[in-house]
Amino acid sequence: MKSLHEEISDLLPDQEEDRFSSAQEIRKKAMDLLARREHGREELAKKLANKGFVRTIVDDQLARLADEGLLSDTRFAESFVQSRINQGKGPARIRADLGQRGIPDGVIEGVLEAAGADWYALAKDERVKKFGRAVPANYKEKARQMRFLQYRGFESDHIRAAIDADAG
Repeated sequence: MKSLHEEISDLLPDQEEDRFSSAQEIRKKAMDLLARREHGREELAKKLANKGFVRTIVDDQLARLADEGLLSDTRFAESFVQSRINQGKGPARIRADLGQRGIPDGVIEGVLEAAGADWYALAKDERVKKFGRAVPANYKEKARQMRFLQYRGFESDHIRAAIDADAG
C-alpha cells in the first residue's frame, strides 16, 4: 500500500518530463548558452539535446532564434575563425573544426575569405615562434617543421613558403 504522499505525487504531472518538452524552457536554456558565447545552430542543438530536451521542439526554437537574429552560423563562424587565427591555426584546420560543428561549407569559405588573413605570414610566424629564425639544416629537421605546420592546419604552399623563407 502506498503512502498518502506517494499517491498525491502520482497524481501530479511529472515536472521533469514536462520541462524537457517545454518550448519556453528550451528557449531560456538556449539564450543562457548564447549569452556566454556565440554558437552554431547545430552545435547548440546538440548541446540542448544532450541535456535531454526534445529535438523537434529544440529545432523549432532555434529556427525562431535565428529568425530573430539571436542565433547566426555566420556570426559564430566569424568569431571562431578570428579566435583560431589568433591561436596560429591555418585554414585547413579551421575548415575542419567548423565542419565538425555543423557549419555549412559555403559559410566557412565566405568567412575565411572575409577574414583576410595572410596565411603565408602566419605560417612563417608560427614556424619562427616554435623553431627560431634559422632555416632547417637537414631533411629530418625540415620534415619535423613541415609536420608541425601541417598539424596546425596550413596548406602545402603556405608550409613551403614558411620553411624555405630566408632566415632574415
